[in-house]
Parts: sequence; structure tokens; C-alpha cells
Amino acid sequence: MMIMTKFYQPTPYLWTILKLTAYVFGTAIVLWAVLWIVSKLIEKKSAVAYQSIMKLYKPLFAIAMVLTLRLFLPLLQFQQAINEFAEHAIAIGIIIAIMVLIIQLMDVFNDFIARQYDMSVAENLNARKIHTQLRVLKQIVICLVCLIGIASILMTFERVQQLGASLLASAGVIGIIVGVAAQKTIHTFLTGIQIAITQPIRLDDVVIVEGEWGRIEEITLTYVVVRIWDQRRLIVPITYFIEKPFQNWTRTTAEIIGTIFFYMDYTVPVDAIRTHLYTLVEQSDLWDKKVCGVQVTSMSEKSIEMRVLVSAEDASKAWDLRCQIREKMIDYMQKNYPQALPKFRADIENMARG
Repeated sequence: MMIMTKFYQPTPYLWTILKLTAYVFGTAIVLWAVLWIVSKLIEKKSAVAYQSIMKLYKPLFAIAMVLTLRLFLPLLQFQQAINEFAEHAIAIGIIIAIMVLIIQLMDVFNDFIARQYDMSVAENLNARKIHTQLRVLKQIVICLVCLIGIASILMTFERVQQLGASLLASAGVIGIIVGVAAQKTIHTFLTGIQIAITQPIRLDDVVIVEGEWGRIEEITLTYVVVRIWDQRRLIVPITYFIEKPFQNWTRTTAEIIGTIFFYMDYTVPVDAIRTHLYTLVEQSDLWDKKVCGVQVTSMSEKSIEMRVLVSAEDASKAWDLRCQIREKMIDYMQKNYPQALPKFRADIENMARG
């Protein structure tokens, strides 16, 4: 019996592992229960606040867990080697948890702003400004948080600290080398910040880039995604919008004037065309009731050129309105003034004499 009791008696190392495991699981269960109760109480009062808490739930739980372990670690009376290892692991855990918490806080802040500034409404200029700034700001914060977090984790290792001290003497040379090597990257990064501040483009802006009509769908620190009208995506380096000219149809307002050209015979009654155009645009829901005009802008030996100007609330409506006017004007001309459509003339009598 004495032999069996001695055989089942835990060793000091096993007893340490059991204590640590029990303490970790016990702390996790208590903290999880507390956070769960708090989240349920918040859910009853505000569904929006509950969604925000659920995004922060995991990093908050991790921070509370490692801080509690750090607080009560001396009470467990571990050996010095185990204490040092545990303290190091806890320090790394705190850094990682804080990194995740800051990134999640940016998501929560983004969601809050998105609810305040709706981009689905017609007049969304201010909303697009805010969303663009937040999108770029979020990416900058994530990059900085990850960079600082990784550096902080590495600095917790003694060997890395010694390496940093030994390289400090040659920091000037290394800085020059890194600066030259990363010149393109730094330029791109600064361009992203410049675009966020000056905003030559914003999310959902209508632009003409490389001869393509589309909307700004995504802005990152290195590139911009333009959603073209036929659902293709044009990927453009972000430096393009600083270094090259492009058209932004919604820089200050989404309103735009559409142009339509008709080529008619000299016998066309211009006043009748002008009167019928006014009738067409007044019947259309696409017209914003601001600009409507017809002018003869050019003449040639074969026809005259008539320019029609009509305005709309945005580029999409202007395109549809232009197409609508073309179709109805062609139908009107065919039914009422077919002789005024473009034609070639020839003097048959003189040709026969010749």
C-alpha cells in the first residue's frame, strides 16, 4: 500500500502544471461568465451597443485574462524559471491583445460613422468625404499598430535588445540604406495620406480613368479600385491620382450636363425640334429641370449639327436621359420630318447634260 501511494504522489513539476492549468481555466471561466452577463444586460438596452461589445468581446476577454494572471501569479509560488517564463508570455499576450483591441475599436468607430453618414442617399458628398478619410485612416492605424506591436514583442527578448544596441552605432548608414530601398513605398504611403487629406477622389466618386467611366469602389494605401460601368474592375496605383490628370464628375456635386448631337438636313425646322425637346424633357423623370437647350453649332456641305444640352442629378441619370432623348427624337423625325434627315444631294439634270 505504501508503494502504491508513493507511485501516485504528484511530482513537484506535475503539481505546478496542475496548479497552473486549474488557475488558467478557473480564471477563464469566471471572466467569461462576467463578460457574458454584462453583454446580455447591454443587449436588452441597445442592440447597436451589443454588436459593438461583441466585436470587442474577445480582445477584452484576453486582456482581462492576462492581467488577472499577472496579478495573482506571485501567489502561486512557482519556481523562478517558471515565473520568468510566465511573465514573458503574459507580456507578449498583453501586447497582442491590445493590438487586436485597437483594430477592433477602429471597426466599431467605422460602424458608428457609417450609421451617421449614409452613402446610399442621393446627396452623399459629405458622407463620401468622411468614409474616404476613415477608410485610409483605418489602414494607417492598422499598419502602425502592427509595426509597433511586432517591435514591442521583439524587444521583450533579451537577444533582440542586444542586437538593437549593437546596431545603434551604424543606425545612420542603415537609415540611409533603408530610406533608399523603401523610397517608393514611403512615397506611396505619403500619397495615401495626401489623398485622405486633400481628397481629389472619394469613395463612390464618378471618374474617367484611362478612358474608362466608373466609380471609386475601394481606396487603399497603395492602389485604388475603380468599378467600371460594365462591372469590370480597374486597379490603379494610388500615385496615379496625384501625378496624372483624370476626370472627377462628382468632385463638388453629382449634377452634370449631358450633350447630344443630331445631324440634320438644312430643311429641318429648328424651332419645332426645340419645342418638341422641351416637351420630352418635361415628361421625363430623369431631368432635374435646370438645363435644357438646343443650338445649331456647326454646318457642313452635307448637314447641320444641332447640339442638345440637358442636365440631370448624376451621371447615370444623365446617360439614360441622353439615350431616351435620342430614341424619341429619331422617332419624332421619322414620323413628322423624314425629309429633314441627312441626305446626299445630286444635280441629275446637269449630270445628264454632262
